[in-house]
Amino acid sequence: MSVAQHIVAAFAAVTPIEWVAAGLALGYLLLAIRQSAWCWSFAIASALLYLVVFARSGLYMQSALQVFYVGMGVYGWRTWSGTAESAPIAISRWPVRYHVLAWTGIALVTAVNGALIAQRAGADWVPYVDAAIAWGSVLTTWMVARKILENWLYWVVLDAAMVVLAAWQGLAATALLFVLYTLLALRGYWQWRRDERTAATEPA
Repeated sequence: MSVAQHIVAAFAAVTPIEWVAAGLALGYLLLAIRQSAWCWSFAIASALLYLVVFARSGLYMQSALQVFYVGMGVYGWRTWSGTAESAPIAISRWPVRYHVLAWTGIALVTAVNGALIAQRAGADWVPYVDAAIAWGSVLTTWMVARKILENWLYWVVLDAAMVVLAAWQGLAATALLFVLYTLLALRGYWQWRRDERTAATEPA
């Protein structure tokens, strides 16, 4: 079978639930780039569907991650929309030491979590990549909710890794989604950076 035939066969095997989940996830990202609080409603809907998709594919950490996404969707909606007591949150940045601590913590948790899954699943590298993406996504989703600018650079790394993982597990639509995610994360970084500079020049 040729490469083209493999690609066609992979997309033919995509389930309707995966297509809908991927579409909602793409809508979330496009709205997030625009800093629209509506992005979080798309995130919640997509996460509920992906919980099922990933569980069926044996990506247990990715499936469990969707429960966290639902909760963060509610939190993100509140922080981005503002409340009677507080204004909507603004874009901010992290100092270098925060990033060092963040990636060190992710590496340590991944090593432990990946080893535990590998022992039970009998797999090699997949549990470690699964765990790294999951724990990295936990932190990065919180960074999105707090409008930390560098979240987009984190997503570039995580989304690129997810392309490989999803393709390896036969999730063609999801692999394609994360190719778009990787490119859009770069777009999101430059857009937020521009928005941050615009906000800084506006009168208080």
